[in-house]
Amino acid sequence: MKNIFLSTLIIFVVHLACFAQAETPASLISNPTSNPTSNPTSNPTSTATNPVTQKDVITAKASVFSDDLLTVRVKDVATIEGVRDNYLIGYGLVIGLNRTGDKVQQNLYTRQTLQNVLERMGISIRAESLKPENIATVLLTATLPPFVHQGTKIDITVSTIGDAKSLAGGTLVLSPLKGVDGQIYALAQGPLSIGGISAGGRGSSIDVNHPTVGRIPNGATVERTVSADFTAAGVIKLSLREQDFTTAARVQEVINKNFGEYAQALDGRNITVYIPAEWRTNKIGFISKLESLRLQVDTIAKVVINERTGTIVMGRNVRLSSVAISQGGVTVQINNETEVSQPNPLSNGSTVVVPKTSVTVEEKKAKSIVLQDGATVDEVVRGLRAVGVTTSNIISILQAIKSAGALNADLEIQ
Repeated sequence: MKNIFLSTLIIFVVHLACFAQAETPASLISNPTSNPTSNPTSNPTSTATNPVTQKDVITAKASVFSDDLLTVRVKDVATIEGVRDNYLIGYGLVIGLNRTGDKVQQNLYTRQTLQNVLERMGISIRAESLKPENIATVLLTATLPPFVHQGTKIDITVSTIGDAKSLAGGTLVLSPLKGVDGQIYALAQGPLSIGGISAGGRGSSIDVNHPTVGRIPNGATVERTVSADFTAAGVIKLSLREQDFTTAARVQEVINKNFGEYAQALDGRNITVYIPAEWRTNKIGFISKLESLRLQVDTIAKVVINERTGTIVMGRNVRLSSVAISQGGVTVQINNETEVSQPNPLSNGSTVVVPKTSVTVEEKKAKSIVLQDGATVDEVVRGLRAVGVTTSNIISILQAIKSAGALNADLEIQ
């Protein structure tokens, strides 16, 4: 018990010392001039300068983080010419389906495909006599990455082209994948993996996701490579993902600042970089350093509107001129009712159907917003939201602002 008491006492003393040490700078920050003569031996210049307040520390941290957020790497805004993917396509046959394949009686090409596969194996049979339900004809698509060699495995996507209901449990028969030049670049084969389910019976069915599309991870083997000479004659050509003259100039500036005058912007998208002599034997290292350089990108002011989903996306540079917005609405409701008119008893009249139409007009009170020069689209949307304007009306208002010449940005409607 004595040892426990001593341990507890030591811990309490340590916590008390830490609390006193943490409390001292806080008191100095909150009241920096409370006792200027308490320490006469201290540096006299420390009281002459402005004390660092907690607000200054927070502002400094915010500026550091904001700088990191505003800068991006060269590899994020530009690509190297010659380093690109290549698309492959092929035709194949999936077998082993549980009565969910193509209807062979209706699809002649499915029977012909199966007949060709059997003939290559030495089995001769007429296509008309083939009536299987467990096969499906498919198209194969894949992407051939740069710098791959023979034997590299790549993923493939398998999609039905007939009336197969599901590819669940199927296996792709060996099929070639060709490029746009007609050459075979890979061979594909293997069991499919699908993310969908299809089930049903007696007139009712349910489908989850897409059971007619599947993937084969590492299902194709590369047989032919594509050469990529991206450092021909000691020159690297960069291409910006988004055309912008300011960003191209900044890429040139940051490269020349770090390596010397070796970069030249050709236009708003392409930049030529000459590999320095000291990096000629280590081109990969030079590209690694080049791609890691950071810069601030510049974008045009643009507002993107998707009317189908009611989505509005705007850039930070979007500004509006002085404009007044007034939005109201008139609702006209027309109701048609049918009444039956019957004649009086013992009269010679007949029963007739009489239509009855009622028209109601409701006008909503107009709501107005006045914006000064330099207002952002975000402020416009917030103001319109505050007065109860719907998303569809906001889209119409932004289009009207653009037509009035007050929206200083490109308006893209998808």
